[in-house]
Amino acid sequence: MSQPETRRYNVTGMSCGHCVASVEEEVGELAGVSAISVDLDSGSLDVAGTGFTDAGVAAAVTAAGYEVVG
Repeated sequence: MSQPETRRYNVTGMSCGHCVASVEEEVGELAGVSAISVDLDSGSLDVAGTGFTDAGVAAAVTAAGYEVVG
């Protein structure tokens, strides 16, 4: 079984609370995600859980209308 981990992503295009809510909703639907934290000022997204993938997170962020960079 995988150990829980937290990964940080940089997201471009977020500018308001609605942006944050959209990203949290999409990423929160991914299997294995247990917690999400978005910092609007820095544009960072922290995702915690087990078994989620970077590609899955990037796809969820894209579905919300934003982009993972870096």
